[in-house]
Amino acid sequence: MGKARYTMVEHAESLEEGVQAPPQGVRGLMADWASDQQALRVSWGKAMMWFFILSDVFVFGAFLSGYAAARLSATLPWPDPAKVFALHIGESEIPLLLIAIMTFVLISSSGTMAIAVKYGYERNRAKAALFLTVTALLGLTFVGMQAFEWSKLIVEGFRPWTNPIGAPQFGSSFFMITGFHGLHVTAGVIYLATVALQVLRGSYEKIGYQRVEIAGLYWHFVDLVWVFIFAFFYLF
Repeated sequence: MGKARYTMVEHAESLEEGVQAPPQGVRGLMADWASDQQALRVSWGKAMMWFFILSDVFVFGAFLSGYAAARLSATLPWPDPAKVFALHIGESEIPLLLIAIMTFVLISSSGTMAIAVKYGYERNRAKAALFLTVTALLGLTFVGMQAFEWSKLIVEGFRPWTNPIGAPQFGSSFFMITGFHGLHVTAGVIYLATVALQVLRGSYEKIGYQRVEIAGLYWHFVDLVWVFIFAFFYLF
């Protein structure tokens, strides 16, 4: 009986010695974050992309709110977007033609991005890289058309601080909002091209193709933001 009790005491002491104290300081904080991430079953890459998107929602929301405030407080008439952004083809003036084409191109790129994600999870490297490249080219087309739109307005006298017709806040709102969005599209094109190259090299064969999906989250967000810009800035 005494021997059995001694054995149990020894076993309990060995268990106490084997238990490690929880990490403290920065390591403890990182361990807590990691446990939450594991509990939610979300990779760090996807979680950080969602945090970035959430922060960008506030930035674009502030820009659009500022645009609404500037438009409501303008003392001069606000320029008519249908006339400002009209294209002259021959003797005809077609309102918002270029903007409509830009919107169609960007929304189409969301479809090709979704197909790229599908083929990524199927581990079809060739098709995933192909549709990533097509998506990047559509984004590049959008940026090119936006550059044309900017150059056209600059030639007509529009500036961030003034414009030839109506309220001067129009120029600052236009260049700030579309410029910030165009910067996101340009960054997205570089991002997608990099991911497509990694897919072709087979860099994701061991770690999985979730990074293609993460790139898709960013691209779909950029497309969605343009829908709001198109609705608030060009249609009203």
